[in-house]
Amino acid sequence: MNAIANILVALVAVLHVYFLILEMFLWTKPLGLKTFRNSPEKAADSKVLAANQGLYNGFLAAGLAWGLIQASPGFAFQIKVFFLLCVIVAGVYGAATVSRRILLVQAMPAAIALALLWLA
Repeated sequence: MNAIANILVALVAVLHVYFLILEMFLWTKPLGLKTFRNSPEKAADSKVLAANQGLYNGFLAAGLAWGLIQASPGFAFQIKVFFLLCVIVAGVYGAATVSRRILLVQAMPAAIALALLWLA
């Protein structure tokens, strides 16, 4: 069960690296425009804000990775719980303020990983 939980934590981390790439580097490119349903004008106007948001997603991914490589099991558990809770809060806030889709894409995988982590 612990291995499955860690695989899901790693998946959430990889998702946040992907979000970082989308928001920091592809925001105004075709994939970014399509993903976030933006017009080129809106994307250009919000490019700096999106890059900042992408950076924060990178911090979440780094924290989850830190939890996965931490040698002390108790501390590793605490790190993973903290960063998964951060991801869930960000996902719930994003769903409430931007798009419900964020709940499924961001918060749900983190919630499932958190549940499995607690059960492991």
